[in-house]
Amino acid sequence: MKKKLAIVTTHPIQYYAPIFQLLAERNKISVKVFYTWSQAKAKVYDPGFGRLREWDIPLLEGYEYEFVENVSRNPGSHHFFGIQNPSLIQKIDNWNADALLVIGWSFKSHLQCMRYFKGKITVLFRGDSTLLDEKRSMRKIFRRAFLKYVYSKVDYALYVGENNRRYYLKHGLKQKQLFFAPHAIDNSRFASCPEIEQKAMEWRRALGICEDDFAILYVGKLEMVKNPFYILELTKQVKVQNVKFLFVGNGPLEIDLKRQSEGDPRVNFINFQNQQKMPVVYRLSDIVILPSKSETWGLVINEAMACEKPIIVSEKVGCAVDLLKENENGYTINPNNPIDAVNKISTLINNKELVRKMGKRSKELIDYYSFENISNCIEKVLEQV
Repeated sequence: MKKKLAIVTTHPIQYYAPIFQLLAERNKISVKVFYTWSQAKAKVYDPGFGRLREWDIPLLEGYEYEFVENVSRNPGSHHFFGIQNPSLIQKIDNWNADALLVIGWSFKSHLQCMRYFKGKITVLFRGDSTLLDEKRSMRKIFRRAFLKYVYSKVDYALYVGENNRRYYLKHGLKQKQLFFAPHAIDNSRFASCPEIEQKAMEWRRALGICEDDFAILYVGKLEMVKNPFYILELTKQVKVQNVKFLFVGNGPLEIDLKRQSEGDPRVNFINFQNQQKMPVVYRLSDIVILPSKSETWGLVINEAMACEKPIIVSEKVGCAVDLLKENENGYTINPNNPIDAVNKISTLINNKELVRKMGKRSKELIDYYSFENISNCIEKVLEQV
């Protein structure tokens, strides 16, 4: 008889729904997803982007799921009490699950699930936290003690990369409890094809980017932690006219960024683009930069690499240690020192062959970071237990 895995997560997103679809298609285990943010069945308001968001790819097809009623007065995934599902535990019990996978613990119902089912069935956990942003303080001491309690309710953790693995070890889990399930995107959807390349070429022309121009792309919310003003500092340091800067996204810093870059024809702003457009968006550029001051992973980098782009990544981004091979497919940078990036970008400007080689290396490296390998990991854990 196939083992039954109940998965608890807040709402459908493009980085997890394909895993659920693949697990159901492979049919080695039975899967049911319990979505805990029931209000997210409709369009979701994303305060970071400042707009309603609805993904334009199918996220609720090919697997069994249920939206469990969320009774929170302020529903959402932005705070602990935003997810409260009185019927969740009973629904999982009624489904007779053999194992439970909880994605993210920092919601009331998710933590309750972990506590209730620990010792009854196998409890798996997935998150992507790191130690990169830790600061010495009394608060850190108390938080570490609390997190050790949280992870004592976990039998196995699926870690997304090296920084995440170190985080779990620091909070009481043993190496034998950890399984590598790499953070991934749909690599095949971002793969090159003539139609995508043609659309990107036409869009570049519309933006005033010539064939010999060198385009630097930033993709993400325009908010402080993402550090988009770092890019504006680059515009002041890099005076070469054939270097273009593209911001793709929206957010609270948008007005200030546009005001400070006014009059510089090398800078373009593009609104948030939905998933079907993203393979084209990355091909507007020669390189992709993520200068965040703090980021647990940075799936933008997965997408850029799947599009065969060299990457420039802040040392404070969780994926840097896993996905970036210095001088092979890009460079790490200090997010507080734009000169660091200027020196590295200068080696790529007007060197199309080096850009091409680095992009090819990105594609080779990202192939392992796939939904298939995440599914392999989940099935392997359930086989062992």
